Amino acid sequence: MIIQIDSREKARAIKNIVAEFDRQGITHPVSKLMVGDYMNYDNPRLIIDRKQNLSELCSNVCQDHDRFRRELILAQKNEIQLVFLVEHGKGIENLKDVIWWDNPRRFKRIKNKSGTWEDVETKAMQGEVLYKILCTQERKYGCCFLFCDKKDTGKRIIEILERT
Repeated sequence: MIIQIDSREKARAIKNIVAEFDRQGITHPVSKLMVGDYMNYDNPRLIIDRKQNLSELCSNVCQDHDRFRRELILAQKNEIQLVFLVEHGKGIENLKDVIWWDNPRRFKRIKNKSGTWEDVETKAMQGEVLYKILCTQERKYGCCFLFCDKKDTGKRIIEILERT
């Protein structure tokens, strides 16, 4: 198997992934991909886009919504199955678990008028809303959201890309 790695992936962030590819004897050239981060040469219609956690994914679907949507549309137009592999861990094993995700940006610590610190709730997106958005994107664009622990990412990429 040959897995192409997108050139925009940061070397430090994927050190363990590359080590797993090497351990399993998988050739892994680095070159720019149209969408996503990892592609098996034997099945170029299945591409993985790695996300480091739910916070990054949440940021993508909120702040970077237009760019994220354009990537989904590009994959769909080119008949590419885009799989988002989220390295979240911490009890998030499937899409339904996202409902229970507690966004770390939910509370912000500020000094009140009396000079003491207090936690104030923000309008940050919570798990239930993120879950609904991700379900809509799966339905609308044919993508898929999978989850793993960071230590297992290399193995999961290989498992997913072996599917033909």
